Amino acid sequence: MKMEGSGALSDPYVVRYPLIVGIAERSGDRIEVVEFYDCLGGAHWVRHHYAQSPVVLSARTVGPTTRYVLRAGTVDLPLEGSRFPAGIAGAAVEGDEVSVTYLGMGGGGVGAAACRALAGGVIGAECDESGGGKLAGSTLRLPRRERVIIGVDDTDTPDAGATWTLVHNIARAVADDASVYLSHTIVQLYPVAFRTKNCVACAVEFASTDPDGLVQRFAALLRRHTLSEETGMAVFTGFDPSPLRGYGEAVKRGEVTSADLDAVLEGVQVVMDGRGLIGAVAAIPFYTDYEEALALWTGSQ
Repeated sequence: MKMEGSGALSDPYVVRYPLIVGIAERSGDRIEVVEFYDCLGGAHWVRHHYAQSPVVLSARTVGPTTRYVLRAGTVDLPLEGSRFPAGIAGAAVEGDEVSVTYLGMGGGGVGAAACRALAGGVIGAECDESGGGKLAGSTLRLPRRERVIIGVDDTDTPDAGATWTLVHNIARAVADDASVYLSHTIVQLYPVAFRTKNCVACAVEFASTDPDGLVQRFAALLRRHTLSEETGMAVFTGFDPSPLRGYGEAVKRGEVTSADLDAVLEGVQVVMDGRGLIGAVAAIPFYTDYEEALALWTGSQ
């Protein structure tokens, strides 16, 4: 018996990206484009080829997203079928907007044009006709966002609670069009004597046009639901938290002093200053670095 399909496809040759966001360094020199994808094969094909673009400094997959760190500027792409059929040709920061230009040939042109021009998060686009063997592309305009990483530690007690679940649920609750929830990272710390059990902190990352409002909403829910009087919450707002990495590694290797913590507090906003602040700050530089974040360091590394 021949089975009929469920109906005609409304747009059979376009796979729309659910969401694309742009995070800009304050200087405008570097931009991270985060693409939420719907088609796994397409996302990996794109990452493989886009990584060859001269403006792409790095390309990686993080959960349901592909992330491209770009240097601002424009280039001519020497596209070639099969070898380099699609790429990113330019990126710029213009006031409160980020623009990104994509170019591809054949199926790569469909991805560079219609698939991205119709994506969520796009506030404007110039798009070529694509399909068949055409060379096509698009230039997208995205809201300029800042990276906000919130570190939290010590929300539970020996009898109830779990920091990683509370932090994730708060992050989902406060996320909106202005503040996109990007990642959740559990960071294994050195198992000090006063831990609850596993001694982990959490870092959650957002791309936001309203960092202050995001932090206020997050803090209000954390204060409402934490079970501990020693909760720590710290916030990094900026492009790259790597200056905190040395401190974070020290907290993973062993106990640190209050002087060690004080030395890095200039780089973060302290929201809740309980004993958990030590781990909250330490978690921030490990965002999306899952293998290192989860590793148990015993002092020999």
